[in-house]
Amino acid sequence: MVSGASSGIGEALALRLAREGARVALVARRENELDRVAAAIVAEGGSAEVVPADLADADAAIDAARVAEDRLGGVDLLVNNAGYGGHCAFSDWDFEDMDRMMRVNYLASVALTRTLLPGMLARGRGWLVFVASVAGRIPTPLEAPYAASKAALLALAESISMEVDARGIHVLKVCPGVIETPFFSEHDWARMPAVARRGARPVEGLVDHIVRALARGRHEITHPAAIAFAYRVKAMAPGFMRRQVMRTTLG
Repeated sequence: MVSGASSGIGEALALRLAREGARVALVARRENELDRVAAAIVAEGGSAEVVPADLADADAAIDAARVAEDRLGGVDLLVNNAGYGGHCAFSDWDFEDMDRMMRVNYLASVALTRTLLPGMLARGRGWLVFVASVAGRIPTPLEAPYAASKAALLALAESISMEVDARGIHVLKVCPGVIETPFFSEHDWARMPAVARRGARPVEGLVDHIVRALARGRHEITHPAAIAFAYRVKAMAPGFMRRQVMRTTLG
């Protein structure tokens, strides 16, 4: 089951998983886009189930998970990918949008995972993938609500991982940098620091990295991998890292 499967990372990962032989349940709000992705999977000989749901609604997320579980006869791999962001000063950010962002980016994953995890535990096997962001590890100005939602997602995943690892459930945390997808609007691209735009990477590389990490039993990946060096810098020299982040994002 892949949430946020109607475009971007979710679409690309769903297509790849189907090519690897998985039967995939596609979950997102835009049913017409899910139909398009499902048609592409079927055209390549794969199998896809369309499960439209507004994941800002926890009850809708729970219902979607139950539908996917019923149609697939159980879900062995859950990819918590649904999410959106923005690029705006916190003082100018609309509160209702911040509330919705936390529900989509974080609470939807809570609802989906809580619904599907018992079945995995009963079978003694399963994978939980949480697509977070580098922003969850290194928050940046003008992304406060988004960074907070992704930091929460990483903490959730880490805690769950320690609870279920010995019971056959593997948890993978994914921290992408800037990925070339429709995730960013033209407005966001225009306001994004030049260094971030230059560092944007194609989505296919991220998908390859995720699939390799699943095969190798990794617990966390950052893409591009070189960005992970910044985590060590932040830990050893937080003041220096703070100045660097401010310099590159605020000028």
